[in-house]
Amino acid sequence: MLAAKLTPLTGPLLARGSHRPTIDSHRPGGRRVPTATVRDDIPLARRTVSPALRRRGALRRGLLGAGVLLAGVAALWIVFPQPLRRLLAPPPVQGLNARPGLDGRLLGHFPYAEVPASELVAIAPGVQLQVDAAEALQAMQRAATADGVDLRVLSAFRSIALQKHLFFDVKSERNQSAQERAMVSAPPGYSEHSTGYAVDLGDGREPGTNLSRSFETTAAYGWLRANANRFHFHLSFPDGNPQGVSYEPWHWRFEGSAAALRTFEAAQRLSR
Repeated sequence: MLAAKLTPLTGPLLARGSHRPTIDSHRPGGRRVPTATVRDDIPLARRTVSPALRRRGALRRGLLGAGVLLAGVAALWIVFPQPLRRLLAPPPVQGLNARPGLDGRLLGHFPYAEVPASELVAIAPGVQLQVDAAEALQAMQRAATADGVDLRVLSAFRSIALQKHLFFDVKSERNQSAQERAMVSAPPGYSEHSTGYAVDLGDGREPGTNLSRSFETTAAYGWLRANANRFHFHLSFPDGNPQGVSYEPWHWRFEGSAAALRTFEAAQRLSR
């Protein structure tokens, strides 16, 4: 019997599942006929993961991501504390019937208790302040006079009852919303004037600028900017203040005692 002549395969490998011709040596001439299918006998690796392992992996990745996020926020808080504090601050309260924000503010204003009448002294007819604030203000006026500046006191202590009139009655007369009125006047119970530490100041030589933004152009305001801190008076609502209250160049508060510092601590902290 003649031996079959083998012809080597050339070209690309046969695809899995394709037919490879074999030789049937029992047939005359060693005729080649396809007699079998050759398949890749190496099975593909199939990884199977149990649902429990999958859940644990997802939880681990979630915790890792949360940790990275918290670390990033902490780093930003250390480097940029004030911008983040403002960013994370609660939004302004809408309307007087809304509850105050987390920091106690209502329409941008912090709450202040009314000082007992026994702690007030008169510095002019109808004008009262707490004793230490009154003494500091009078010393500041004397210094301003010595420098040729006529520094006048326009308003000082206001009771909550008076503040109620200034807020609600004027709001009604001017047909203002609560938000609009709060830009220039605090709701009752939220005015710095009720503490006996706040004053409104003017220039005796330019009365037309009283209680208006134009006061910032006067000699009195320029003198205050240069000297008020020496007497422990600070501008309460500078332009662009974080409380969102309108700029009031005439409104100054006394911070020259421990009690005064405690009173305005929340406002100071917000401004840092």
